[in-house]
Amino acid sequence: MDRLDAMKVFAVAAEAGSLAAAARTLKRSPAAVSRAIAFLEAHLGVALLFRTTRAMRLTEAGERYAPFCRQLLADLEEAESQAAGGAADPRGVLTLSAPPIAGEEILRPIVDAFLQAHPAVSARLLLLDRQVSLVDEGVDLALRVGELAASSLMAVRVGASVRRVIVGAPPYLAARRPLSQPADLAGHDIVAMSHFGEDRWVFPPASGSAQARTVTFTPRVLVTSVRAAAASAEAGLGVTRLYSYHVAEQVRRGALAIVLADAEPAPLPVHLVARPGRATAPKVRAFLDLAVPRLRAAFAGLAEEARALPGVDAPR
Repeated sequence: MDRLDAMKVFAVAAEAGSLAAAARTLKRSPAAVSRAIAFLEAHLGVALLFRTTRAMRLTEAGERYAPFCRQLLADLEEAESQAAGGAADPRGVLTLSAPPIAGEEILRPIVDAFLQAHPAVSARLLLLDRQVSLVDEGVDLALRVGELAASSLMAVRVGASVRRVIVGAPPYLAARRPLSQPADLAGHDIVAMSHFGEDRWVFPPASGSAQARTVTFTPRVLVTSVRAAAASAEAGLGVTRLYSYHVAEQVRRGALAIVLADAEPAPLPVHLVARPGRATAPKVRAFLDLAVPRLRAAFAGLAEEARALPGVDAPR
């Protein structure tokens, strides 16, 4: 049996979470998938998967081995592209990562259009409220909101004006202490979304000061989902902090109102990032060519919407 093919089967199974799902992805029988992984385990002399009749999970050895498989397969694809002088047609699996809301509402339609234009490409879109490791998780491109740390990643800027806003339901705000400065949050219930701070929010310095303002709190509600945070705030459980595009629709219809707009941090940039050299792979290069102008247009439109939200006079 081909060891490289067996590694591909294992990598797909590790990502899919089951042998049946891997078989569907690879268009092979479950028995063929099991044989490939058994061959690989025999070659390595260790078990890579724990299997039951209902599920599977990686062993400790499998957890260590999976990132190397993904990296080797990506490097092989890149080597073939380079050998072809970059002229190969886009093909294979394109793996992308994005925050859930931006991924669902902005990136996913662009991925759909790309797949329609390139029938030999399939896609994996990982919608996660955490920053993925492009190498360890086999990701070709990631959409990231926020300032980028210094790294060797290739980055293409696709947006520049994502606001971090504090919002609450008008009935809740009317019944509680007015919010004129961040310190006033001490008298309020907080709906915390883990990505934006579980027990503290940081604001820029007040006029005439160089000291950032940090507000600490014990949240009334702590969630790991943007939609849940917005819904709990809309239900009157407290105020929450999210990106402007997360709550633009609720603000426009009056279900949520923006407060402390004059204390907002500077707007955040948005980038597509890739590993060094990965942008030359045909599928990645073709996706960038199609996606970058569309993403720039989408985020420019969101910036205009944010500036037009009612009752807002926020710094730009």
